[in-house]
Amino acid sequence: MGELFASLFTSGRVVDLILLVVVVEILALVLWPRLRGRMSLADVAGLIAPGVMLLLALRCALTGAPHTITAAILAAAFVFHLWDVIRRRRGAA
Repeated sequence: MGELFASLFTSGRVVDLILLVVVVEILALVLWPRLRGRMSLADVAGLIAPGVMLLLALRCALTGAPHTITAAILAAAFVFHLWDVIRRRRGAA
């Protein structure tokens, strides 16, 4: 069992499994608007996009991808986060 978990992490497959759960979450939020409540699709994207980018950066780090790719994905996570914060601030004003 320990070898299975070690393999999941060293191959980055653990991130793939988490991303699969995120896809199910997105589908649930999009297909069942009652789950989404008063959230728009942009709200859902704003919540999920930075996390997806962080997961992709983790996968890069676990699998030994070049640091520049990992850094670029982390920068994209920050940009998505800023977009979400700015969009929410404008909506709250």
